[in-house]
Amino acid sequence: MGSKLLCLFLASVILAYYFYSPMPADFEEPWKIMFVSATLRTIERLAEVAEYLGLKNYMEVLIVITTAEYVMPISDENVTVTDTEFNNITVRLYLPRKASDGLRRAVVYFHGGGWCLGQAGMKPYDRLARRTSDELNAVVVSVNYRLAPKYHFPIQFEDVYSVTKFFLQSSVLSQYGVDPDRVGVAGDSAGGNLAAAVAQQLLEDPEVKTKLKIQALIYPALQALDLNLPSYQENEHKPILSKSLMIRFWSEYFTSDFSLREAMTSNSHVPVESSHLFQFVNWSNLLPEEMKKDHVYISPTYGSSELVQKYPGFLDPRASPLLASDAQLQKLPRTYILTCQHDVLRDDGFMYARRLQTAGVPVTHDHAKDAFHGAMMFVSFPGELAVGHRLSNRYIEWLNENL
Repeated sequence: MGSKLLCLFLASVILAYYFYSPMPADFEEPWKIMFVSATLRTIERLAEVAEYLGLKNYMEVLIVITTAEYVMPISDENVTVTDTEFNNITVRLYLPRKASDGLRRAVVYFHGGGWCLGQAGMKPYDRLARRTSDELNAVVVSVNYRLAPKYHFPIQFEDVYSVTKFFLQSSVLSQYGVDPDRVGVAGDSAGGNLAAAVAQQLLEDPEVKTKLKIQALIYPALQALDLNLPSYQENEHKPILSKSLMIRFWSEYFTSDFSLREAMTSNSHVPVESSHLFQFVNWSNLLPEEMKKDHVYISPTYGSSELVQKYPGFLDPRASPLLASDAQLQKLPRTYILTCQHDVLRDDGFMYARRLQTAGVPVTHDHAKDAFHGAMMFVSFPGELAVGHRLSNRYIEWLNENL
């Protein structure tokens, strides 16, 4: 009996140690966040074991998160919801049922998930799109782009661009009663990356006559050059999105070749002949003083030219929108950027906000000092996070005021 109690006690201690992880003092509902973080860590460990044993690719195991969160396209009294295709790409379409005095607004939304996970049908994305459609009386197009590791860059970008370009046709906008002067793109995390890239690319496309009114970027990933920014250093082991996981997402976006991930981990993946690009992501010039803290800028460690010859995507502005020139940025629409203090991607958003403001683009930059990456999207068990609800409210308020 004593040995059983001892085993139970030891098992409880191990479980508590695994479950418990220190949380920043300013986090609301730390136990909820701790539970979510422990659940995700468990799935990540299982993914590592499965990949080590040769059973499945790491990302193919993590996709269970997407499957568990999937909800059917069910209409309600406020919004009609259907799964359909735009230009042979699956989208989830939200059409408000309330009457409109004139043409409606529209948002094309790209989900997050590191270009490897997620889909429009996940509960948090369905909920956000449904709420946006209802409260703004707007048409929402939520895009299901193809994912890594089966598909690599530029497939994800091409899918979302294809949908956006299709939707912006005058005949399609007319079909759904959309005002061509009130259309925007939005996305979170990897989706924010895609939204920024789409907004830039549309400016260069002579076939597209409709101009975006806004872009909304929620804790976006915007550059793959410097993966040792102050935010990467400070938040290396913070909940939900660790530095190692973000590097895994970046590398899988371009290839499953381990050599790129290894080089990105040591921040030595950019060749010397591309050194001129670092001016666009030089955090010593682009971050406010409070974000620099005691960090000292160190010149990049340059890597082999072979990697960029094999996988040029990580130096492509369609994958790293921060690499766009100032002249390109000047033409972008009014922009909303949300960043979170406890997020490896925090500095990407800060640098883009600074560059856009310098280029003369109207920017609203919301910085949540008490939030972490993905905070808006936790709406299932153990329940919606208060900070996520607050951030969602602010995002929808901004859309309502500016779209």
